[in-house]
Amino acid sequence: MKNSFLLIVLICCSFMTVFAQSHTSFELPAITSNDVIIKHLGYTLSYNEKHEQANWVAYELTAEETQKGVTRTNDFRSDNAVKTGSAKNDDYQGSGYDRGHMAPATDMRWSVQAMEESFFYSNMSPQVPGFNRGIWKKLEERVRQWAVENTDIYVVTGPILTDHLPVIGPDKVSVPRYYFKVILDYTLPELKGIAFIMPNASSTMPLQSFAVPIDSVEHVTGINFFPALPDKQEQALEKTICIDCWSWSSTSTHQSGNHPATTLHSTTSGVGSGVRSQCSAITQAGNRCKRMTTNVSGICTQHETSNRPL
Repeated sequence: MKNSFLLIVLICCSFMTVFAQSHTSFELPAITSNDVIIKHLGYTLSYNEKHEQANWVAYELTAEETQKGVTRTNDFRSDNAVKTGSAKNDDYQGSGYDRGHMAPATDMRWSVQAMEESFFYSNMSPQVPGFNRGIWKKLEERVRQWAVENTDIYVVTGPILTDHLPVIGPDKVSVPRYYFKVILDYTLPELKGIAFIMPNASSTMPLQSFAVPIDSVEHVTGINFFPALPDKQEQALEKTICIDCWSWSSTSTHQSGNHPATTLHSTTSGVGSGVRSQCSAITQAGNRCKRMTTNVSGICTQHETSNRPL
């Protein structure tokens, strides 16, 4: 009887271990002692007091959540969870910049509370209107489509914060030159990851032009994404991206498997993807560089040192 009882206990413990592992929260980046972590119902963020915005905002998005229809509130307000005080209406008023969501309001329409909290200023960053309402919005819509197609994805979004950025408002909210978005699909049978680095400017380029391996975003931000993944999986998923493994239009279909011709590889030099795209750097005249590049950073050689998002 005693042996039977021990066997039952071992089986239960094994089951609970597997259950816990299957419900691991993968979206959170590695958290350092300097991070000010704020948790809301729909997302978690790391707040940067110097720049008065988040270093990153992370959340899980499921296909079921995208089908909910909570009404958008547009109630922008300060985040009282930020003890040092977040940005506020006065910072953006008359600035010429949009209050750009990091965790999109539409991704939070599965809950009234989540929707309301998506309008905290801790979740905002100053974005050029043509960027926020254009290519950035297209990427947000594409991410929601990927959540539908892949059942469950993990998303981390944020500004690339550097020294000497222009500022707006009484609280001196920094205006980033670049933004990133990192996505992980950890649902079998096709495990994959993809990332984007986008200049804070209008663009008519296809989304694929801004796609980079996750390692590239880690390099320019210093953020360690998805540390909860097993080490070998983390390395494999972050060093390459399979472009054809993701859909890129409402009518397109994507295939699983290896696609060597359209796989970007992260390298120490940042060169060698084999895929040409328009440089994402901004010229001194304020326009996007017209040179083509195969650098996984998305930045041509001429701008690697002078205009890359570091």
